[in-house]
Amino acid sequence: MAMATAPAADAPPSLPTRSSDLCDQLGSAAQLCEAAWQSYGGRASASGRIQTLRCHEDAGLLRQTLETAGGGRLLVVDAGASLRVAVLGDRMARIALDNGWAGLLVYGAVRDTEALASMELAVFALGRTPLRGTGNGGGALGLALQLGGAQLQPGDYLVMDPDGVVVAPQA
Repeated sequence: MAMATAPAADAPPSLPTRSSDLCDQLGSAAQLCEAAWQSYGGRASASGRIQTLRCHEDAGLLRQTLETAGGGRLLVVDAGASLRVAVLGDRMARIALDNGWAGLLVYGAVRDTEALASMELAVFALGRTPLRGTGNGGGALGLALQLGGAQLQPGDYLVMDPDGVVVAPQA
């Protein structure tokens, strides 16, 4: 089954929606976010402006964020590379879809992967686990992140697809 590609959200007209094309266009200005990303969502790729969030084994703030209007953005979640518990599952992915988020890049684990694969949402993560994280609301929203050698700021343009994850800073 072919996976669909999410349309770019708020993409500047001059920036491509494929990671390889973005790298070709930006050259050394393109930031490759190097990690062992795996695609779990029903969309194989997505591109658009980002919002950032940091939480460690706690999905409370992530849920609160997904309950806000996504406006076609991508949410980049620094979950501390933890594969012990998941910070995203099918219920929160459904909330993301219902509120207009185009996708999530989770530097950590997800769960309910069969359900995620059936949703029209791009979800990339480091791994999966059945254990759910807490929901206490710890973490921070809208801060600069450093993931896989890339600097990510709210408002940066990001492309994630089967070839990789690339960031165009404040393009």
